Amino acid sequence: MPNHPVHDVNLQAHQVNYPARKITSPDGKVNVLQITDLHLSMADINADHDLGCLDNYQHSFQAVLQQALSEDIRCDLIVVTGDLVNEVKPAIYDYIFEVLHATKIPFVCIAGNHDVTDETGHELPFEQWQLIAQPADKRLLSRHVIDTKYWQILLLDSAIPGKIAGKITLSDIDWLCQQLSNCDKPALLALHHHVLPMNSNWIDAHIADNTDMFWQRMAAFVQLRVVISGHTHQQQVRYRNGVTVYTTPSTCYQFKPYEDYFAVDKNARPGYRWLQLANNGQVASWVKRLDT
Repeated sequence: MPNHPVHDVNLQAHQVNYPARKITSPDGKVNVLQITDLHLSMADINADHDLGCLDNYQHSFQAVLQQALSEDIRCDLIVVTGDLVNEVKPAIYDYIFEVLHATKIPFVCIAGNHDVTDETGHELPFEQWQLIAQPADKRLLSRHVIDTKYWQILLLDSAIPGKIAGKITLSDIDWLCQQLSNCDKPALLALHHHVLPMNSNWIDAHIADNTDMFWQRMAAFVQLRVVISGHTHQQQVRYRNGVTVYTTPSTCYQFKPYEDYFAVDKNARPGYRWLQLANNGQVASWVKRLDT
């Protein structure tokens, strides 16, 4: 990884860059790198794969991170929006956190459905799979606030143990309202599950529950500017009540957009999203794909 400037923390102390709580930058702008849906398993981190093989999700995760942090843009914060693992094992999180700590960039991670649910029976039809609830790794965050000079960044855990679909609970919505009432800075909200339909029946069956209530309550807060999520393994931009809503490609495999039945897009490469939070409350965002 390339060297990056020290931010507002003493990075000589091990793991002091997690979880990020306050970000400062020389120009007041905050450049956020979003990566999502790593889906790592023990087989990935133990296997001696060809480094050119993107079927190894560990390699594609590292390649995405390497490419993003080699770009000509300062990275102030890395946000990992869930599904870090494909099987809930502490050793996989240990590996992921070691890689992220090595960047010396402040970062945060939230849970996705795969972080709280193990799936068995993949040899059977999807409707016969078994979903086994698991406790979330204690390093995964919820109701977490990151403060910057001009923005606040809010993180929620939308994952439900034993379920694929997510939920924004009423208490989560109350917490968001409290945070937005107490701070008039522009806000970015990050969670795993999508909050607007993707026009794809199978993935929209696993959207975050309570989104109607979420949008009703959020309409009172003009400072909510951006929502980012993972889960959908694809890139889309939508708008609701003055909020820009981004979904982001996975660091491994991608889903075909606008499909009513599950389909993997074999032509879409792993990706990541940049968000540049400006001093005037505006945001610029773009997706990059892993080079061939």
